[in-house]
Amino acid sequence: MNQSLQITAHNLEARLRERLQPLRITVIDESQQHAGHVGANDSGFGTHFRVRIASPLFTGKTRVACHRLVYDAAQDFIDQGLHALAIEIDTES
Repeated sequence: MNQSLQITAHNLEARLRERLQPLRITVIDESQQHAGHVGANDSGFGTHFRVRIASPLFTGKTRVACHRLVYDAAQDFIDQGLHALAIEIDTES
């Protein structure tokens, strides 16, 4: 990932779309709700996200395996400071 690419909901969603080809996806930056908590930064964005996602790549996989696919796709963001990722796997087609 480009070092100048900011950790934003838009950029995280683009990465997840690229890697997981989701049928449905919502990415919400919840960083402001975590101000003053561990992992939060002074900007109020880019550290805590919620992802709701449905992907054909999840078919036949356990919830843990689905979460691992999401974490693997987001690893560059995690390496750059994404602190918390709440993942909601949508298994309904």
